[in-house]
Amino acid sequence: MEATGFAHWLVALVEAVAVVFLLAFAIGVVVILITWLVDRNQSSNSVLRNFPVVGHFRYGFLRLGEFFRQYLYSSDREELPFNRAERVWVYRAAKNAENTAAFGSTRDLRAEGVPFFVNAAFPALGDHHVDAKPLRIGPYAREPYEHTAFFNISAMSFGALSAPAVRALSHGAAKAGIWMDTGEGGLAPYHLEGGCDIVFEIGTAKYGVRTPDGQLDDQKLQDICAHKQVKMVSIKLGQGAKPGMGGLLPGAKVTPEIAAIRGIPVGQDSQSPNRHLDIANVSQLMDSIAHIRDLTGKPTGFKAVFGDMRMIEELCDEVGRRGIESAPDFIIVDGSEGGTGAAPQTLMEGVGLPLQEALPQLVNLLIERDLRDRVKVICSGKRITAYDVAWALSMGADFVNSARGFMLSLGCIQSLQCNRNTCPTGITTQDPKLQRGLVVTDKTEKVANYARNVMHEVGIIAHSCGLDDPRQLDRTHCRVMGNDGVSVPLVKLFPYPVRAEK
Repeated sequence: MEATGFAHWLVALVEAVAVVFLLAFAIGVVVILITWLVDRNQSSNSVLRNFPVVGHFRYGFLRLGEFFRQYLYSSDREELPFNRAERVWVYRAAKNAENTAAFGSTRDLRAEGVPFFVNAAFPALGDHHVDAKPLRIGPYAREPYEHTAFFNISAMSFGALSAPAVRALSHGAAKAGIWMDTGEGGLAPYHLEGGCDIVFEIGTAKYGVRTPDGQLDDQKLQDICAHKQVKMVSIKLGQGAKPGMGGLLPGAKVTPEIAAIRGIPVGQDSQSPNRHLDIANVSQLMDSIAHIRDLTGKPTGFKAVFGDMRMIEELCDEVGRRGIESAPDFIIVDGSEGGTGAAPQTLMEGVGLPLQEALPQLVNLLIERDLRDRVKVICSGKRITAYDVAWALSMGADFVNSARGFMLSLGCIQSLQCNRNTCPTGITTQDPKLQRGLVVTDKTEKVANYARNVMHEVGIIAHSCGLDDPRQLDRTHCRVMGNDGVSVPLVKLFPYPVRAEK
């Protein structure tokens, strides 16, 4: 009897499965037929019109192609914006894993643009690296800022980043002794949570410090800068991802919390103006710097992408008229290769000077006008490894900011979805289900490890060059491979100018 009952149950199960299968098959056939009819008769897409149904696979493969290339087809040195070798270096630095290699480099050392550092014949005995010394920013501000770390977290807004990502960066920055730039999205509690030094950025929409009509609210800015963690104020004129265009935060990311911090409506696209309403020329920029520095007491400067240096020439002339104390305390030069923000591909790929040109031009002009000691130079734009940072210091930067490097330390897999709300690692999404994958305590340690290891390895390069401080690296210590397979000293490519006579 039991066997008979089991047989009946098995037959019933098979019949049920068959019915479900047939029903699913019938639904599938209907869906395919409807899709075929729609594709065949629509007029906007020729591929689907000629190849109904099957043509949809093209878009699936196109989307999946970036993932297959990343893991299966591309070599370690092929991908952009960062190849596998670069990403693995960051991952290992973030995990504090051994970063040595065997059997020679896989990097093509003959490729044009590859930097080489000139080692000293007789480096100092003892430790194989050197540490940086503190550098003072804003000597004419009421609260000058002394900072040692030359590698820091670049501007990334809460909103573009998730709350867990900002929290991990804040805690990690505090552990590593580096600063964190808020980006243009205002100051969130998550920025302050870890206790790190903060650079507060004022974007063109003045999020967090805006009046209803988009002007600067002095009281709100004073309240933010009353936090002891806020060390400097940066006026954002532009960013490498989209020179000449304001920031864009898709409406799907504008949660009630983010809307409240920024002072904007919930769920609507947040598009910043392409420039500040009150800054239309160099004189007004200088007025704004002076006003904010006097109001807050903090060192104040600006961030920009340069198309040429005429603006800086005008700024130097204006400083000459107003006095050296009026100069910006720092300039953040962002190369056109910057790119964490959502941006039109045309602007991202075709507008603005890359850092390799903009940085030496800026430094040279400040030297020429005898403002180099007064104005500190901070650079950003695709600097994620130790030799990237060492190159920037050699070119003349005082500090190097990185955004995508720290995103990789958080676990970014370069899925290229920063402009959507679908980041699979929880870094650039406001979807709580995806944010769950980012564990703050774990990522805190990785952020700190990454920063420490980058600075440690830059210190190794500086020691090998016979120096006492990584900031002593200059253009005589670095050579760049030319297109003929022979390296050329940076100082020959970008000679130092003669200081202006006083």
